[in-house]
Amino acid sequence: MPITIPKRLPAREILEEENIFIMDEDRASTQDIRPLNILILNLMPEKEKAEAQFLRLLGNTPLQVNITFLKTATYESKNTSRYHLEQFYTTFEKIRHKKFDGMIVTGAPVELIPFHEVSYWNELETIFDWTKTNVTSTLHICWGAQAALYYHYGIDKYELPEKCSGIYAHQIFDNKEKLLRGFDDVFFAPHSRHTDNSENAILQSPELRLLASSKEAGPFIVQSLDRKHIMVTGHLEYETDTLAEEYIRDLERGLTVPIPSHYFPDDNPAQKPVNTWRSHAHLFFSNWLNYYVYQETPFEWK
Repeated sequence: MPITIPKRLPAREILEEENIFIMDEDRASTQDIRPLNILILNLMPEKEKAEAQFLRLLGNTPLQVNITFLKTATYESKNTSRYHLEQFYTTFEKIRHKKFDGMIVTGAPVELIPFHEVSYWNELETIFDWTKTNVTSTLHICWGAQAALYYHYGIDKYELPEKCSGIYAHQIFDNKEKLLRGFDDVFFAPHSRHTDNSENAILQSPELRLLASSKEAGPFIVQSLDRKHIMVTGHLEYETDTLAEEYIRDLERGLTVPIPSHYFPDDNPAQKPVNTWRSHAHLFFSNWLNYYVYQETPFEWK
């Protein structure tokens, strides 16, 4: 089944070229089916790229999925046109009365700022509190994961000596967990961040389970015991060239950053990187939609 997206969303052309089954709202309204309603709070600076990355993964499922994009009202993006935001995004006040089967909170380029100093932190706290009763399962990515760990469980982030960037091997701790069904014992995933969370703090929390971790990159997939919150500290959604683009961008800004680890062949940025995480990315999002959203959400919200 397809994902339902706005007719003129720029990501539509990218997805159609990849033969991902999509439909617009007009056609979706004729379908006699109960679709999954997924809300995406897109905090990434290059929103159009993030849209395509997440829609690609959400579209690889037999379930019909309706997508709603959410923006912050207390901060206006500097990297995405106002026209794009007005056409394809909504604000929390317009949807707070609704129920959603699933929600994704993306990463954001604010990780070196204390949480309470982030310009939209108060708004995000309100949204996080709302998800407890209005969303079946919320998936938090990178900074979004760190923000959720802090808000819901009191686990703060800390700054790393240098940026954690690259493709890292991860070990799973429970191969019976449905979220990781089909995963290899060791799998690879991208990370790109300047901060981290204490693995010991996560392990000591009575409300959390650590599902996967990396010896080099630290805790990766964290699950709340009630299964309503999933925190992923890396970026399974990244495309093959995303880390390369970020590396070049940082160098052009005059920043001193390491070459992404285990990414370029022979650690040579002139070489084209090889994607080693794509299959697990699709599997992870498929498992989330099936086991945590579709099989847990009520057919009719009360």
